[in-house]
Amino acid sequence: MFKVKIYISLKEGVADPQGITIKNALDSLGYSGVERVRYGKYLQVYLKNSDKKKLQKKIDDMCKKILVNPVIESYEYEIEEVK
Repeated sequence: MFKVKIYISLKEGVADPQGITIKNALDSLGYSGVERVRYGKYLQVYLKNSDKKKLQKKIDDMCKKILVNPVIESYEYEIEEVK
């Protein structure tokens, strides 16, 4: 079995109102020096598969079809074998 860690973030140049809100909250709580915050999503998906190439294709398909909005988001992932 594989654990896939998927990181989804807004593309550069896309407005990030949640990131701005988080930065402002950090500033108001006294956490100085925070220059910028970009908000994103993190998913863990567990998959049974023995062929890593097929697994990578499946992950890319899932991301492109349902998990990621390709117009404004980008993604990357890590694959970890678990027992």
